[in-house]
Amino acid sequence: MTPEDFSPAVREANKTELSRLGSSKALYALTAGDMEPEAVLAAMADDHAAAADLYDGWARDAADDETADRLAAAADAERDAYETVAEELDAHDPGAEPELYAAMERAGTTVERLGAFVGRTLVAKAHRSQATGFFTGQADPGTASTFRGLGDDLEDGLTDAVDRLGALAADEDDWDAAEAAADEVVGAAYDDYFETLEEMGVNPKPVC
Repeated sequence: MTPEDFSPAVREANKTELSRLGSSKALYALTAGDMEPEAVLAAMADDHAAAADLYDGWARDAADDETADRLAAAADAERDAYETVAEELDAHDPGAEPELYAAMERAGTTVERLGAFVGRTLVAKAHRSQATGFFTGQADPGTASTFRGLGDDLEDGLTDAVDRLGALAADEDDWDAAEAAADEVVGAAYDDYFETLEEMGVNPKPVC
């Protein structure tokens, strides 16, 4: 596999899951049915805060300086994103980490962590796209633009992670390990989405 192939391969392997995680039902699940602007903002803020904390830890544990620097930069970007979203709220303290972070924490090697990074970023991009649409529907173009920009920033981080993965993956076993980690993270996000909607009496399957 090559760096150019990696993200498309993860997207293809998780096509259905990412499609549903990019639907309006994803926001409904993330907010436990509270489709008010404040609830959507809080859910997005919680995700950015959790990502910043995790990437900080990974940066401190990184085996090489280049990976450490890139993960530290990713943590800074997520912290900036958190502050941007939290500014839209009167007050916000980060809440419980989204379920996918438990899967990310199981990634042990550097290539697995970079794969998990890609998986989380694809999920986050799907959610930011839906948040953009939500705030457009709320006649709030400023906040919609904020989430559109955050989605673009996530794409930059994705490119950086895949580039680093290309430098570190020594063979197909490494690529396979990275892809398995990415799939596990997307799967964890999807399982949480599916189970949450089922508990709320909502059919998770149709995309709307």
